[in-house]
Amino acid sequence: MRVVLHESIEGLGNRGDLVEVADGYARNSLIPKGLAQQASSGVEAQADAMKRAWQLKNAKDRDAAEEVAKLLVSTPIEISARAGAEGKLFGSVTSSDIAEAINAKAGVELDRRMVNLDDSIRALGSYNVMVKPHPEVEFPVTVTVVEES
Repeated sequence: MRVVLHESIEGLGNRGDLVEVADGYARNSLIPKGLAQQASSGVEAQADAMKRAWQLKNAKDRDAAEEVAKLLVSTPIEISARAGAEGKLFGSVTSSDIAEAINAKAGVELDRRMVNLDDSIRALGSYNVMVKPHPEVEFPVTVTVVEES
């Protein structure tokens, strides 16, 4: 079945794309959730307008993410935490903590899901953490964990 996507779906397409999907997937998942609409001639014209609007918005979001990258790559982020004698933390530094520290230090509003932290930080030191504010923009941020005084 041919459908027009109302939202971008990973592995399927972007907003406004005409895609061919299995009938059951369209009837049972995409259409009831409002993620797509069955394609017809009128809907296809509307899809072109949606796609153009999505591309403009995506370009603006990408430019904003690149500006954030320029600011944060050169700005080290410092987080203070309680630590034991050997430098091990009493707890850990998570992606939420890093996102809050970035917001406090640089004034950039990031969601914790934009911070790619494989495992929480459990020791004092300096770490490179990848931040991905846009699907096409990813950059490293230096996070230094120091002992709380």
